[in-house]
Amino acid sequence: MSSADNHGAPVAEAGLGYATGPGRWVLVVTVLGSAMTSIDATVVGIALPAIGRDFGAGLTALQWVVMSYTLTLAGLLLFAGALGDRYGRKRIFLAGVVWFAVASLVCGFAPNAALLIGARAVQGVGGALLTPGSLAIIEASFRPVDRGKAIGAWSGLSAVATAIGPFLGGWLVQAVSWRLIFAINLPVAAVIIAAGVRHVPESRDTGLSGRPDIAGGILATAGLTGVAYGLIAGPGGGWTRPPALMPVIAGALLLACFVAWERRARAPMLPLSLFASGQFSAANAVTFTVYGALAGALLLLPVELQQVSGYTALQAGISLLPVTAIMLVLSARSGALAARIGPRLQVSTGPAVIAAGLALFTRIGPSGNYLTEVLPAVAIFGLGLAITVAPLTVAALAAAPARHVGMASAVNNDVARTAALIAVAVLPAASGLTGTAYLHPARFSAGFGTASVISAGLCLAGGALAALTIRNPRPQARPAPQRRYCSPPRRAGTPGR
Repeated sequence: MSSADNHGAPVAEAGLGYATGPGRWVLVVTVLGSAMTSIDATVVGIALPAIGRDFGAGLTALQWVVMSYTLTLAGLLLFAGALGDRYGRKRIFLAGVVWFAVASLVCGFAPNAALLIGARAVQGVGGALLTPGSLAIIEASFRPVDRGKAIGAWSGLSAVATAIGPFLGGWLVQAVSWRLIFAINLPVAAVIIAAGVRHVPESRDTGLSGRPDIAGGILATAGLTGVAYGLIAGPGGGWTRPPALMPVIAGALLLACFVAWERRARAPMLPLSLFASGQFSAANAVTFTVYGALAGALLLLPVELQQVSGYTALQAGISLLPVTAIMLVLSARSGALAARIGPRLQVSTGPAVIAAGLALFTRIGPSGNYLTEVLPAVAIFGLGLAITVAPLTVAALAAAPARHVGMASAVNNDVARTAALIAVAVLPAASGLTGTAYLHPARFSAGFGTASVISAGLCLAGGALAALTIRNPRPQARPAPQRRYCSPPRRAGTPGR
C-alpha cells in the first residue's frame, strides 16, 4: 500500500501498478464485491414474475422487493463511506460482504412477500457497507497514472460478472426455484473474503477523529424512506391524498434537516465542501439523470421479455449478454481514453447512444424476434454504457480531494442508487403500469413503450447537461529545463478543472 501524507491521502508517486500481480488481486476483489451487489438487481429483475406468481403479489409488492434493498442501500451509503474513511476501507468492505451473504441466505428462505421485502432491506445494509469501498480501494491503491485504466477495467469486469447473474439466475428460476438466486452470492462472498484478507491493502483518512455521524445516517435513511413510500403509494390512492402526500412531505423535511445537520456537525457524514467543486456537482447531476433512466427501463425489460414476448427466465437472461460482451471489450479502453483526453466527450455523447438503444426498446413486442427486435436494442444500449460509465466515474472521483476518496465514491454511488430508487417508484406509474398490469401483456407492453421513451429522454437530457457542465482538466505544463547554476526550480502548478 502506498504511504500517506498527513491528510490521509496516498502519496502521488506510490501505489500499485495496473499490470502487476497485487494490482490484479485488488481488481478481482473489488470487481467481485461490486458485482455481488449488482447481481442482485439484475437477478431479482429476472425473477420478479416468478416471485409474483409464487406469492400472489401485485406490482406494488414487486416494486418493494426491489425498492427495500435500494432504500437501505441508498440511505446508508454515505454513512458507510464515512466509516470506511475513518476505520479502514478494507475492513468495512469485508464486513459488508459478510453481512450481505448472511442476508442473502435469509432472502432465500423467506416464506412470504412481506418477509422477503424485509430481508431485502437487511441485505441493502450489507450492500451499503461494501459498495463505496469497492471504488475507494481502487482509488486509494493504484498509482494515479493507472487509476483511469483500473476504473475502466472495474466497470467492464463488473458488468461481466453482473451479467453472469441473469444467465445463472434465469436458469435457476426456470429449472429449480427463484429462491436459489440468492445462493449465487454465497460462493462469491467466500472468494472475496479469502482474497481480500490476504491481498487488499488497507487505507483510511488519518485526519479524521471523533465519533461517526450517526444522526446524519438516521436522517438520510428516514428521509429517503418517506419520499419513496409516498411515491409508491401515490398511484393507488392519489398523489394529493394523505397516504401519499404526508410521507413525501415528511421525507423532504427530514432530508432538509439532514442538510442542515451536516452544515453544523463536528464530524459530518457528508462533507458539504465536496460540492464546492463544480465538476464534482456536475458529474453527480449527470449520474443522477442517466442512472435514473437506466434503472427504470431495466426494471421493466425482463418483465416485458417474459410476460409479453414469451421468453423463459433463462432466455431473458441470455438476451442481455451482448451488453456484457460490449462492456468487457470497451470499458477499460473507454476509461483509459478518458484519462488521456478528459471525460467530457464521452459523458456527453455516451448518454445519447444509450438513449438510442432505449428508443429501440419500444420495438420489442409480442413476436419477441431476437435478431430484429431485441439484439439491436441491447447492442446499442451496451455500447452507450461502455462509452459513458467509466469516464463518468472517473470525472466524479477525480474532482474530489484524495483524502475524501471514500466519501466521494459513496456520494457518487448514492446519487446513482437514489436516482434508481425514485425511477423504480415513479416510472411504472408514469407509464400507466400499476396493480396487476404485468399479468396483462397488451397493457404492459404499451406501458413499457412509454417508459422506454421517458428513459431515453432522460438520457438525452443527461448528455446535454454533461456537454454544458463537464470540463476536461487542463494539461499540466512541463517544467522548463533547469541548469545547475540557475535559481531553484519553481513549484509545478496544479492542473485546472
